[in-house]
Order: sequence, then structure tokens, then C-alpha cells
Amino acid sequence: MVLTALFAFCGSKVQAQDETIVFTPQWTAQAQFAGYYVAEAKGFYREAGVKVKIEHPSATQPAMSRLRKNECQATTLQLCQAMEIIDDGIPLVNILQTSMNNAMVIVSARGVDPLTQKGAKVGVWSVGFGHLAICMSIKDHLNYEWIRFAQNINLFLAGALDATLAMSYNEYYQLVQAGIKMTDKNVYRFRDHGYNVQEDGVYMTREYYQKHREQARKFADASRRGWEWAAEHPEETLDIVMQYVEKAHIATNRVMQRLMLKDILQLQVDRESKKREFRLRPDMVRLASQLMVEHQMLSREVAYEELVDEK
Repeated sequence: MVLTALFAFCGSKVQAQDETIVFTPQWTAQAQFAGYYVAEAKGFYREAGVKVKIEHPSATQPAMSRLRKNECQATTLQLCQAMEIIDDGIPLVNILQTSMNNAMVIVSARGVDPLTQKGAKVGVWSVGFGHLAICMSIKDHLNYEWIRFAQNINLFLAGALDATLAMSYNEYYQLVQAGIKMTDKNVYRFRDHGYNVQEDGVYMTREYYQKHREQARKFADASRRGWEWAAEHPEETLDIVMQYVEKAHIATNRVMQRLMLKDILQLQVDRESKKREFRLRPDMVRLASQLMVEHQMLSREVAYEELVDEK
């Protein structure tokens, strides 16, 4: 299957790079990955005794392509993505969970409630991430027509869409900057409607992880330290983020990245414990698995134990 081909991490090239973890975030440089930038810039990886190289995907070499070519050993995935990959026969291990809450929203045009827009044309990322929205559309008999977009809000702004999916830390603020008025009426937040499923975590193939447990632990611990430092020093963290952004020639600005960082850090705080826990929650894994099986996105339920170290 396609996913099998895409996620063939381990091979001769991986073995050749045995001493270095090449880490590829799932998107281009931005504050969504601030903790890893901090860990590298502040020397946390070096102090932990692990060699880490951060290599971003690009338009010509996306993250999936890098994985297919065995060019990285760790990547960030949303929980629903990871479960889909495991169901397809590629065992993965979550070595660090950063997201504790769901960031996805639907923003409708003209101030209309998304739940009243049956059959609406709704934008969804061409790279995925829309699992819960598809479940919601079916469960609530909305029958949305999904229109795929690559990476921006242009289709929505041009009036070609009735609504669009957005991340609260990314496209949401792009829409705000573009002059779209956000209200409780035209913004549907999935985490407030029974779909609070965790998103970003760091994953390795189980095969690679089992051979490099200590290396993986050091990488995870130093990355966590990077995120904790970022939470305590947001402006200095932005300085580091902007260095990565400018080096990669990303079209953004410090204001946008400040908003993104603030939202990302809030999403890392568990709603119940009020703490930044850095762990997968079994109840959220169970919820995601049940929803995806119910809507035929998984052939079977993926258990929490399949996502974490068995020891």
C-alpha cells in the first residue's frame, strides 16, 4: 500500500546514519516546532549526548518523500495520522507528545454557523489532517463536499469555499489578518464538541526505536527541555524561530509567529491537570480509534499500547 512505501524508514541509509538522528518536522519552519529549534540552538541536544540534525521538508521534497527515501529517523505526526500508519502495517513509537488538545477549527464564510451548512464546500489540507472533520461531517449528517488546498487561505478568501478547516495556531490567524471576523457563531472548535483528540507528537518506527532506545530517550528529553524553556522565554524563543524562518525564506512575520507560539504553548497544557504533561492520553487514543473505526478510516481499533514503548 502507499503508506507502506512512504514509511519505509529503516534501510541501509538509516544504518549509515546510525549516530545522528535526522529529525524532519511535518511542515516548513515556524513556531509550531519552536521547542526543537530551542533545543538545538541552546545546546540541549549536545548536552544530552545526542546528535540531532533538523531538516525541514520543502515543496519539492515533502516530509513523506524524505521518509520514503530513508532520510530521517524521527518526524512529527498528528495522532490520527500515526494510528492510520500503524493500521497500515508500519509499527511506530511515540517518543514525545507535545499536543494535549486539538487545534482544528472550521471557519465559515459570511458569519454562518458551520453546523447549518449542509452540503457546503469546505476546504481541507491536501496532505491530510482532516480525519476528525470528516467524522463530524458524517456523524452530524452535514455531507460536506471536501475541497483540497495545499497550504493557504486563498480559496476561502476568493469566495470559492463556504467554509474551511484551519488550525487555531496557523490559518486561523491568517484569516484574522486578512480581515475575516471571527465569532462564536462562525467558528467551530473541535475540542469543544467532543473531538478533543491530541495532535502533534514525535514518532520513530518501532524497528529503529528498538535498536536506539537510549538515543531516542535523550532526543525526547532534550526536546522536552527545549519546549519548557520556550514556555519560560517566549520572546527569546521567537528570536530563535525567526532565524530558522529567515534562513528558510518563509513568508511570515514576527507578529504571526508570536501568535502561533502562544497558541501552541497553550495547546500543550492539559485541560484537566492544567499542566504541560508531554504524554499520550489513553482516553484520547481510544476516542480517536473508535471514531476512525466507526467511519471506516481504520480497519481495526489501534490500542494505546501499540503507540508507546512496550516496556
